[in-house]
Amino acid sequence: MKSLLNNNRNSEFCGPVTSFDWNEAEPKRIGTSSIDTTCTIWDIERETVDTQLIAHDKEVYDIAWGGVGVFASVSADGSVRVFDLRDKEHSTIIYESSEPDTPLVRLGWNKQDPKYMATIIMDSAKVVVLDIRHPTLPVVELQRHQASVNAIAWAPHSSCHICTAGDDSQALIWDLSSMASSRYNLSLEQPVLLSRLMLHHSFCKTSNYD
Repeated sequence: MKSLLNNNRNSEFCGPVTSFDWNEAEPKRIGTSSIDTTCTIWDIERETVDTQLIAHDKEVYDIAWGGVGVFASVSADGSVRVFDLRDKEHSTIIYESSEPDTPLVRLGWNKQDPKYMATIIMDSAKVVVLDIRHPTLPVVELQRHQASVNAIAWAPHSSCHICTAGDDSQALIWDLSSMASSRYNLSLEQPVLLSRLMLHHSFCKTSNYD
């Protein structure tokens, strides 16, 4: 073990960590989120806390870096908030769930085009894609899953491709190249690739469908 990051040395009780993200632009920094409503930024070289922010009104479920000193988080309070470490007293609400108190559980920031991020609503088959230049209104909603979505990942090599996975045992790859020229609140229902994951005799197979 190279580093132990512990911000709770004086008590046996602490809020569980729900997620973390490594800052690719500044590799000595990682960010963690917790059910105690905070996000914590760590310096892993010094094994110390850089800063800890009360990020939301309720549990924080995910955190994602968007640049050297900029990160975003999602929470049980139903909001996506963006933080700039140069101004720790303020945050920007980029999106709020249309249904009050509906948690947002996962967040993915497009590292190839940081204008865009995506989030998952708890127990929803829909993925919401956001343009941070135009807060509150989704730029596109992805709707093809037949059960709750539980994971999202932007392609590392492309600014317009995202993969979503759900409880329907499907992983879908979406081409969002039309997103930049579209009106907001566009709904997409046709991914470019659909893979169904099948568990059989303790190993996984993947089948592609048109």
